[in-house]
Amino acid sequence: MKLDFEQKGYSFLTDDTNALDESTLFLKTAQNSPYYDKLDSKPVCITPKELIAFWGLDKMKVVGVTGTNGKTTVTAAIYSFLLDLGEKPALQGTRGLFAEEKRIEEKSMTTPSILETLHNMKQTMDMGCNYFIMEVSSHAIDQKRIEGLQFALKVHTNVTSDHLDYHGTVEEYRRVKSLFFADETPKLLNKDDIKNITYNPVGAQSYGVDEPATFKVQAFSLLHGITAGIKHMQTEATFQSPMVGLFNLFNLMAAVGSVVMLTGRKVEEVCEVVGNFAGVAGRMEVVSRDPLVIVDFAHTDDGMYQVLESIKDRDISVVFGAGGNRDKAKRPRMGAVAGKFAKKIYVTSDNPRDEVPEMILEDILVGLYGKDHVTATPDRRLAIKMALDELEGNDALLILGKGDEDYQEIKGVKYPFDDREVVRELLNLQ
Repeated sequence: MKLDFEQKGYSFLTDDTNALDESTLFLKTAQNSPYYDKLDSKPVCITPKELIAFWGLDKMKVVGVTGTNGKTTVTAAIYSFLLDLGEKPALQGTRGLFAEEKRIEEKSMTTPSILETLHNMKQTMDMGCNYFIMEVSSHAIDQKRIEGLQFALKVHTNVTSDHLDYHGTVEEYRRVKSLFFADETPKLLNKDDIKNITYNPVGAQSYGVDEPATFKVQAFSLLHGITAGIKHMQTEATFQSPMVGLFNLFNLMAAVGSVVMLTGRKVEEVCEVVGNFAGVAGRMEVVSRDPLVIVDFAHTDDGMYQVLESIKDRDISVVFGAGGNRDKAKRPRMGAVAGKFAKKIYVTSDNPRDEVPEMILEDILVGLYGKDHVTATPDRRLAIKMALDELEGNDALLILGKGDEDYQEIKGVKYPFDDREVVRELLNLQ
């Protein structure tokens, strides 16, 4: 990455050794240090911590949210609540960069390079933003892509099993996630999932549904959205949300607790704005109500479990696959979860990437051995059509894995494909 940087006698700033010249200042990071050290002539450099001080970015309150599932929804909810409460937040994550209720940059990595993050902070601070809400992936923690950042709050959603193609084992994945919570930064932890991480108790508060917590759900209903009565210290409050599913109750609790901790506002005041947040595109997004068709990003067995369990009061049909060049061990587990909850199952391609689609399907079908009403086809559009054609009465169709993605990646090429648009076309909802 190379940025305009008309300061310190330079014209540009970069973190790429290949882009260096006399007019370019080098940002030396944990990631690029090995390349810098190999240079015959070492150029003048600046560290992320020094750049933060130079740009005055320490004036922003940075909030980092990490977990296997829920990062995108929780960060978006915190952003929404802060906006409704008159604050000026910015939001960075898989959906892009947002400020002043508009998208500033398009979709990117969950957690980009530290230079891109600092550039995004500078852009949004110059727009008047005082909070910077960001998703933090396990890759970013391990690769130190958040070096130099001083967080005002760190939030834990859950840690199950994902990215084992990168981390190798569940234990290593949990160890890396736990690194994020090892310091004395204020932190908000999911008490119902606390067994899956280790953390520094200094500055820690918690939220929970079943377990005792700082922010505790006392009673809730998942009928026609979410209604919850919660208790914080000696204060009780209630919120209502149009979102669906038990896992979204956890996501909303994480966001409510975060905003109370960040702003010092009363929990009742924060609960009043919860109903204004309808969720994130591609996350339990209702594409059609009659028949009921929902699109969600769930792409792990745990994610699928949460989504399918949230509407288990209906007969479920499910369309899903698994990404190529990713953790293969989760594929049969994803099949088993579908078999536990769904009446009709359509196994298909997700983003096969460089793998043979039929081989991915075979891996998933291992977990569906002996199950009835299972159809497998690598043609995702055909799978969606068959599922729609075979819906009955009270059935709900969930199309999982891709959420709001508008492409399908095959052999290095991204072909246009949006589950939601396919459904609308097939149901003549255009």
